[in-house]
Amino acid sequence: MTNNPPKVNSIFNVQPLKYHEVQAAMWLSPARFNIVYAGRRSGKTEIEGKRKFVKKALEGNQGKFPNWRGFVSAPTRQQAKDIYWEDLKALCPKSLRARPVSESNLTIYIYNRYGTISELHVLGMDRPERVEGRPWDHGELDEYGNMKEETWGAHVRPALSDRRGTCSFVGVPEGRNHYYDLVKNAEASTLVDKQGRKVWATWHWLSEEILEEDEIIQAKMDLDELTYEQEYCGSFVVFSGLAYYKFNSKVHVSNCKQYYDPKAPFIFCFDFNVAPGTATVLQEMTDWPISQTPLLGQTCTSVIGEVFIRRNSNTEKVCDKLIEQWGEHQGLVFCYGDATGGAGGSAKVKGSDWDLIKQKLYPVFGDRLTFKVKKSNPRERARINSVNSRLMSMIGDVKFQIDATCVNTIKDFEGVKILEGSIGEIDKKSDSMLSHLTDGIGYYISREYPVVRFARMKTQFWK
Repeated sequence: MTNNPPKVNSIFNVQPLKYHEVQAAMWLSPARFNIVYAGRRSGKTEIEGKRKFVKKALEGNQGKFPNWRGFVSAPTRQQAKDIYWEDLKALCPKSLRARPVSESNLTIYIYNRYGTISELHVLGMDRPERVEGRPWDHGELDEYGNMKEETWGAHVRPALSDRRGTCSFVGVPEGRNHYYDLVKNAEASTLVDKQGRKVWATWHWLSEEILEEDEIIQAKMDLDELTYEQEYCGSFVVFSGLAYYKFNSKVHVSNCKQYYDPKAPFIFCFDFNVAPGTATVLQEMTDWPISQTPLLGQTCTSVIGEVFIRRNSNTEKVCDKLIEQWGEHQGLVFCYGDATGGAGGSAKVKGSDWDLIKQKLYPVFGDRLTFKVKKSNPRERARINSVNSRLMSMIGDVKFQIDATCVNTIKDFEGVKILEGSIGEIDKKSDSMLSHLTDGIGYYISREYPVVRFARMKTQFWK
């Protein structure tokens, strides 16, 4: 093997990725531990996580040990499989394989340059103890900022000691958490190995340097400043103060309820509580706040109603209020909300909260009723980022408004705060009446208008 990127385009039939100086230097890095905290969709996983990983597997461990063993990982096993599995199989064609791949264990076996077998494993770090028990030559921690803080020090690092294994950390920053600390410590490190090579190296570039200009323009139209800085510039942004810092009552509060269309699709957003019991009523509209101009082909998410029962509420009472206020709606009705179904509320005795909602609303809306609830909730920071980006993009586009009658929802947007010292989570304890209405809205927006809605690039190589 040479130090130059292998000419594999003709073999794997993959789209080339344009040359970038920092990425080329990263490819040649002799450091034992490499940290790549670049922007979204900019090639960090494709180069460091996939191609360089396969290169290491082909090079083996110089015959020092019977077989080379390496893993790539993500915060969950499913994430790791989605990101890596198909591409790694494409990068390891049958001509290289020593035995059939294991679909159940997500393991590929290929021959390396020394004629021994290299094992390539795909793991989830929701259970970091998966790496324990056997030594490793290389590890890849993707989306490291979303992994448990103890993953590296307590689990991965010890597993690399026997063979003096290498490791790469890849991912967009997630506030100033353990990922931030790792980067800063690595940048300050003066450690060198016996050959005088740096033990730690960090690599950073912007999505703007890789993606097409029109894609960057669209991202700036979709995202608020802080979210864009984190996601596309790879910056360690400090989220503090108000959660919905883009909310401005002078911009976002209007009389949008007057434009309600009884035949157009309708959205109910739920967050399950006893005190308070809440729900919001939304509709996508082409009528925008007076201070803004509608963009062709786009709609404005409009809050036109709310339910707020301060004490002794339950899911059935919330539904009764919705039926009382909106039972005459003639169009489609979509329900979004907390995927957990409120396990601590009404669900204890009468079934899940989602079952109760269906029992209450189906007789009123019939087949026009649709539930759009995922198996799990989005990460809280991702949900907040999606809402802020809908409130106002980096270039000032507003795609969200609240009717002036929804006083509790307005109060929520103005009052919900970020937990001090966190990576951007909501402070739920300072005021128990806050966050529930905005949480419900966030479940809808984060699903229909997520911050990052573009599919991951398939494996790409330099020309």
